[in-house]
Amino acid sequence: MLTFVPTPLGNLQDITFRALSVFQKATLFLCEDTRVTRSLLRLLQEREMLADFPRADFLSFNEHNGPSRLESIGKRLEAESVVYVSDAGMPAISDPGQLLVRYCQEREIAYDVLPGPSAVTTVYAASGFPSGRFLFYGFLAHKGRAREEALQTVIAQPFDTVLYEAPHRLGKLLEELERTVPDRRLFAAKEISKQYQHYYHGTVSELHRQIIQEGKIRGEWALVLEGGKSRDASLSSEEILAMSLPPKIKAKLLARLHGEETSVWYRRVTEEASGKKG
Repeated sequence: MLTFVPTPLGNLQDITFRALSVFQKATLFLCEDTRVTRSLLRLLQEREMLADFPRADFLSFNEHNGPSRLESIGKRLEAESVVYVSDAGMPAISDPGQLLVRYCQEREIAYDVLPGPSAVTTVYAASGFPSGRFLFYGFLAHKGRAREEALQTVIAQPFDTVLYEAPHRLGKLLEELERTVPDRRLFAAKEISKQYQHYYHGTVSELHRQIIQEGKIRGEWALVLEGGKSRDASLSSEEILAMSLPPKIKAKLLARLHGEETSVWYRRVTEEASGKKG
């Protein structure tokens, strides 16, 4: 049987008794990174939280080798006690473990998911946003049109949205949000459950200034952007045209707003841009 086991985001004491029991019985560990998993198990053993280091095989399982790995270990998922762990937190969310879930479902292989540490629910609970309704978006695309479109989708949502962001792109994300929704409420959590955990809350503009000025961007980040109110959840044509976005993105947003062809709006957008330059 395959068991998905959440691991601590930072503090080892967040491991559950049930997770430790499953670790002890496992014959195969599938890991996002075997080095990270082995290090975690050694620390748990050193602190006498885990009785013995598991006598098990350790294999990497990620988005690159997942399909080929399943060809070689598929039968073991049914016959043995197999554990899948990501580097930290709840597996199979923005994580290669999703491949394993689908594999088991398609072949009717028994699997279980243990409750435990999750950055998604932790950061939303800490945000204090009152709606109680949120969407999880995970990581935005790194760059280009895909990132611009994803960001506009997030901004237009009436629900609070949980985002993950890498430290080297956090400044860029804050700049992008400030250009469009500077007064929207934002909550940011750095290094959840670790020694240097810190919470930031305020408007997008306030957090942008505070975080950049402090210069403490290094570390893992989870953010919650408050959902758009009726005024900014459905932007007007004038607001979209005023945004510093590529013409194609503006045209798509306007076409979605008015129900017309994107090509029609693209011509209007480019004509207006040419008129301003003239």
